[in-house]
Amino acid sequence: MLKHGTLKLNCVGGNPISTIRGLSAQASGTVPKRNLTSSDVQADDVLFKDIGNKGVITLNRPKVLNALNLSMVEKIYPVLKKWETSKKLVIVEGAGEKAFCAGGDVKSLVNALRESENSTLGETFFKNEYTLNHLIGTYKIPYVAAIDGITMGGGVGLSVHGKYRIATERTLFAMPETAIGLFPDVGGSYFLPRLQGKLGLYLGLTGDRLKGIDVFLAGIATHFVPSAKLSDLKQDLLTIEQPDVKEVLNKYQPERLNQEFSLAPYMSKIDKCFSVSSIEELIQRLKEDNSEWAEKTLNMLSKASPTSLKVTMRAIQSGSTLNLADCLKMEYRLACAAMSKTSDFCEGVRALLIDKDQKPNWKPNSLTDVTDDYVSEKFRKFPEEKELKL
Repeated sequence: MLKHGTLKLNCVGGNPISTIRGLSAQASGTVPKRNLTSSDVQADDVLFKDIGNKGVITLNRPKVLNALNLSMVEKIYPVLKKWETSKKLVIVEGAGEKAFCAGGDVKSLVNALRESENSTLGETFFKNEYTLNHLIGTYKIPYVAAIDGITMGGGVGLSVHGKYRIATERTLFAMPETAIGLFPDVGGSYFLPRLQGKLGLYLGLTGDRLKGIDVFLAGIATHFVPSAKLSDLKQDLLTIEQPDVKEVLNKYQPERLNQEFSLAPYMSKIDKCFSVSSIEELIQRLKEDNSEWAEKTLNMLSKASPTSLKVTMRAIQSGSTLNLADCLKMEYRLACAAMSKTSDFCEGVRALLIDKDQKPNWKPNSLTDVTDDYVSEKFRKFPEEKELKL
């Protein structure tokens, strides 16, 4: 088990993910803008509080579990850039009691694709979102994400790359993208392979959920604090003139966390079955294992897009040796490849989130038909002018 919820980074000598800000070139310039209609923008979808030498960002769409859209990304980025040189601390939280951020607003992206076959909105969203993820991962001052409640997909991207991530008993973590024909993005190819053993590959392929203290024990959160104490913790951080953030967080974390990681009894199976080079080999090992856990895992995999499974495995394997910036550049190519009316992403969102018939028609619909060449094409580098600039 990773000690104290710390993600170990193989590619930077085992330093915790909280120290990656010197890993790659700093985000520069501003997030590219697009013309937004009045229906795209909510004036108060993100709230900013300027409190002396500290700042608080509140994701403010509680009715949709604080789902992240382009309007929010375009507001958060310039404020974070400004605060990086004018503040000593930034806290990020979600409004309401249900979610920090349940993910990106993929329904809007797919509806735009279905209506006009225009991929510009999606490409712009992913470009700006990944640029924001990189800024968070290279941030020069303490960045504290209070992941109290549902934290999935885009919400993970707003938190996991920051120096401090606080889980509570209400935290629900998942990277469920393979079930909607996508892949674990927002830097998933970077942080997932840096979890213990093959846990990250397991979570990325299956979309399995972690709850409460498990998010800390897995190394995704750096701290665990009871939800009822978050308000006092926040007040301490905001009122202490020169806060030792780690000391404050440690004060609120229970001294004895005796609970065992819920997947600990299965880690040897996860490491054995997921130490493979292909999805076909993974499925064969799970069938040979023939346990209740293996059957459950096979069931989760069976619901995913075959293309997404193969893309995800390659992305996570490749990401294990890349820095955050190069992972995000790779993910941007993959995301752009998914911006098609006929893509599995469009079909998966339709089936699970729009029509909700739960019957996606994947194309190709079998692993055999998802060839290595087909997958490789999605990873192909763009001309320099189209690559993600970080």
